Amino acid sequence: MTRRFLILSFTVGLLALGGLNAQAGLIPLPSDLGTLSTPGNFTTVPSPVGNLTFSDFTYSTSPKGSLPVVGDVSVKDFAAGTENGLQFSGAFTAPAGTVVDYAITYTVTAPQGVLLTNATLSGVFNSFGGTGTVSVGETLINPATGNAFASLSINNGSISDTISFAGLNSIEVQKDIDLIGGSNGAGISIINQGYSSSVIPEPTSMALLGIGLSGLFTLRRFLKRTSVA
Repeated sequence: MTRRFLILSFTVGLLALGGLNAQAGLIPLPSDLGTLSTPGNFTTVPSPVGNLTFSDFTYSTSPKGSLPVVGDVSVKDFAAGTENGLQFSGAFTAPAGTVVDYAITYTVTAPQGVLLTNATLSGVFNSFGGTGTVSVGETLINPATGNAFASLSINNGSISDTISFAGLNSIEVQKDIDLIGGSNGAGISIINQGYSSSVIPEPTSMALLGIGLSGLFTLRRFLKRTSVA
């Protein structure tokens, strides 16, 4: 009776754990931004210090209906050196003589105990040999205060930008893509966004460091007194 009870309890426990994992599980990286266009949907990107979570995606164009539509914007994970993030790709284009503006927003969050400390923006542009221009501006916002604390910008003449900042666990990102078609049109096909992150030192580690430094200081004073004597 006891053995049967233990086996039954173990089985129920496994089923319950499986249910919890299913509820807390993260959705796989989508094939396009359309599956993330509803706020609340999210995806994860592998990072050396814990997976980064990207959530609350929005996408809009001006004029409305400009191509690419949300379902034609491809999104995949991006990694370069110590940075991890997302790569957006699509035919963001302004025909000759037109101006088109795209906006992509989302929130990036590091795991508990990890802080985001650096952001990098880069892209691939094309003016088709004409006078068209492309620029991508990005504003980083602290969700706790609602205040912008940093910005990045790239254009035809500067294809990458990076900035370091005081560590934050979560950042709201507002990405603005401006295309001026000029004589032959203008476009951007790839936009990379990467983040560096670091682990917050645990209080115990900090305390041990303090004790170690205090011990070294005491030993130094002791040796100094001994040498004088």
